[in-house]
Amino acid sequence: MKVNDQFYSDLPVNYLSLPDLFTKQELFFDIPGDWHVILTDIRNSTAAVLGGMHETVNLVATGSIVAVLNIVFKAGITIPFFFGGDGATFIVPSAVAGKALQALRLYKDNTMNSFDLDLRVGTLPVSDIYGRGEELRISKFNCSGAFVIPVLLGNGLSYAEKVIKGEDYLLEETEAANDELDLNGMQCRWDKIPPPMQRDEIVTLLAVSAGGTSQALALKKVMQQIDNIYGTPEQRQPISLPKLKLTTTFNKFRTERRAVAGYASPFRMAGMWFKSVLGYLYFKTRTGRKYLRSLIEMSDTLVIDGKINTVISGTEAQRRKLQAALSKLEERGEIFYGLYVSRESVMSCYVRDMDDGHIHFVDGGEGGYTKAAGLMKLKLQQSP
Repeated sequence: MKVNDQFYSDLPVNYLSLPDLFTKQELFFDIPGDWHVILTDIRNSTAAVLGGMHETVNLVATGSIVAVLNIVFKAGITIPFFFGGDGATFIVPSAVAGKALQALRLYKDNTMNSFDLDLRVGTLPVSDIYGRGEELRISKFNCSGAFVIPVLLGNGLSYAEKVIKGEDYLLEETEAANDELDLNGMQCRWDKIPPPMQRDEIVTLLAVSAGGTSQALALKKVMQQIDNIYGTPEQRQPISLPKLKLTTTFNKFRTERRAVAGYASPFRMAGMWFKSVLGYLYFKTRTGRKYLRSLIEMSDTLVIDGKINTVISGTEAQRRKLQAALSKLEERGEIFYGLYVSRESVMSCYVRDMDDGHIHFVDGGEGGYTKAAGLMKLKLQQSP
């Protein structure tokens, strides 16, 4: 194992406020040039979401994360990764890049066979990104308790996305994987989640700095507006214990099994339903209640990958204030943003163990991230 394989593992965790972190460049570090960006993305995800497949789209995106994280966990490596609703982005060392791509190729085939969804998989060396003059600078931020997220500055991931989504991009062929696809820990057991008490809507927001402005300063201003209007991360958290409800519908179990194995046998479905029933009893125990509290803490509701991606809960009045504030920043040429409002959030999970090996990926209802991204993309296309 190379020394820089542990680059991300060895980064210090920062406990200051996120707006303050954005302006302290000395707390950000260049990602090693021999690492690789890997991207997954569902082609025509907007059409799939509009066709009622938003929860399947989320689950497929989560599955791509699970496939890669199971590989890096076995290798004793931690990596930065970013959930995007209809896909995910990873930055990985060379030691695991090949295996990750092999696993994602298998997952791509499984996704097409199971759901008729085309999962795009692509990669670009970080050195190529630097060669085009783009930046990838990263820091670690403590969101709450034990939950730490990567915070990325620079437009390197945006550049990689343009290359990988380009018409002439071709993923280099690799040898077929000998190992089976490992999606252990992938779960889709929670029903749609209404907002917490005294809040009536879920807001999914994407914001990016406009060209010619300081990215760090623009993102800082957006986060300051969110903090000022919605309060602390705990106050705007879209997931709350009273609103969590385990699903007992066979459709969700079937979707999860098809994502994992490509098929859903009646025997396996019955077993999943039985486990769900037992879950009601487990979550009434002291251990179960502890897990639920940590579930909220480990909910991935904020992604910083060169832009802000977040899911928050609040009132209509708060959202209107936020829209007014962000529109002013947009009118001044500092940012572009896309925002989608729904009455619930959806959550898919990676549970390696019930203690501290779990993370929960949150999206706004009805494909919040995909719809907010569509609105922002339209603004970017119309900008001079």
